[in-house]
Order: sequence, then structure tokens, then C-alpha cells
Amino acid sequence: MSNEQTSRGRAQDRARVAGNQKHEVRYEADKKGVSQSEVKAAVKEVGNSRRKVEERLDKSS
Repeated sequence: MSNEQTSRGRAQDRARVAGNQKHEVRYEADKKGVSQSEVKAAVKEVGNSRRKVEERLDKSS
């Protein structure tokens, strides 16, 4: 397996917020200074795109 595939996969993974994984939700909550339930609500509302979730959280705070 080449490193290129692994790196590409990681970059794509970082572009998403897995709303069902506690560490992902906790990271975003700490980063944006919001509650974990707010992060989960944002993921439900706008999807799992990290950019969209962060934009949504910026609007609410």
C-alpha cells in the first residue's frame, strides 16, 4: 500500500466530523467553545462537512 493513498484518505477523513464518535465531537466542541450537543445538532443540520459544521457553530456562538 502506498503512502499516497493513506495520506489522501486521512485528508478526506479530516474534512468530515463523525458525529457518532465521541472524540470527534469533543474535539470540535473544545475547539469552538460549545457543548457537545451543539456539535451533534450542527452535524444533523448541515451534514458532516467539517467546514460547514464549523461555520454553523460560528453563527450560533
